[in-house]
Amino acid sequence: MKYTPELIGSMIRDTRKRLGVTQKDLALTSGTGLRFVIDLEKGKETCQIGKALTILQTLGIKLVLTPPATPTKGE
Repeated sequence: MKYTPELIGSMIRDTRKRLGVTQKDLALTSGTGLRFVIDLEKGKETCQIGKALTILQTLGIKLVLTPPATPTKGE
């Protein structure tokens, strides 16, 4: 699955709403600003990765990064 800023923003928004958390409360809880949460949920491509990761962690969204397989010697 290819993640896009829009898809991540949508997942954040859907999760936040499902948990009954307002954008303002999420900003306060995660130590970010309300404007940042709004932009992130809209899929703004220039949002800071550190703050985005904090939002994901605050909401309990797991992010899994898998590096490509490295060929073994002889392949």
